[in-house]
Amino acid sequence: MRVQIDDIDRKILAELTSNARVAISELARRVGLSKTPVAARIRQMEDTGLITGYRAILSPLKLGLSHVTYVQIRLDDTREKSLTAFNAAVRQIPEIEECYMIAGGFDYLLKVRSHDISDYRRIMGETLSTLPHVSSTSSFVAMEAVIEDTAMPL
Repeated sequence: MRVQIDDIDRKILAELTSNARVAISELARRVGLSKTPVAARIRQMEDTGLITGYRAILSPLKLGLSHVTYVQIRLDDTREKSLTAFNAAVRQIPEIEECYMIAGGFDYLLKVRSHDISDYRRIMGETLSTLPHVSSTSSFVAMEAVIEDTAMPL
């Protein structure tokens, strides 16, 4: 279900996306309302599930995780039980930053973040290749992040 928002909500969301720790009084000043209606709008957006939470965003580069590999996965079985087993297993691997089921020539696309190619090789050999129902993989190493941002544009 799509949530309807107006221009003021968009301004509030843009400010919160930029800095979720901004004080309500400062946020109210920036969007041109008083604190009470801004707090009510935020609470409503949280209640409807538009705002799902607040978190610290860590720098992968500062953590030494500069190596990104995209991995195509083909499964040997795509019945629901196999998909469920694969989905559960992939959620347990911290190096997998993103995982998408794909409609196309393969079944899943993973974004794997590691320290370097040797670290990725270890992850592939010890972890990815042992996931349930994996029949084949293809790896694509990212050379440069041209655009990489977790914030959703409005």
